[in-house]
Amino acid sequence: MYLFILAQAAAGGSGILGQVFLFGSIILIMYFFMIRPQQKKQKETKKFIEEIKKGDDVVTIGGIHGKVYSVDGDTVLLELDKGLKVKVEKSAISLDFSQKTSSTK
Repeated sequence: MYLFILAQAAAGGSGILGQVFLFGSIILIMYFFMIRPQQKKQKETKKFIEEIKKGDDVVTIGGIHGKVYSVDGDTVLLELDKGLKVKVEKSAISLDFSQKTSSTK
């Protein structure tokens, strides 16, 4: 009788170890498939915003397409049409229009 109880207790202990292993592997999978790609995209976006220069085609987060006319600190002057210029914050720029069109081709 005592041996039977001890055998069950030993089996229960390995079950806990298996659960810890399963939980740890779920965390690793979430990191590599969700968190890491998001961090990589944030770094690319930050790098793009820092490297904006005159003549770049960009799209704002509001969906406005334009060409960078000038860069002044944290603001960017976009030329939307001949003579029409809009001043926006650098943080409002979403992506490079030429990169978006080349990736869809």
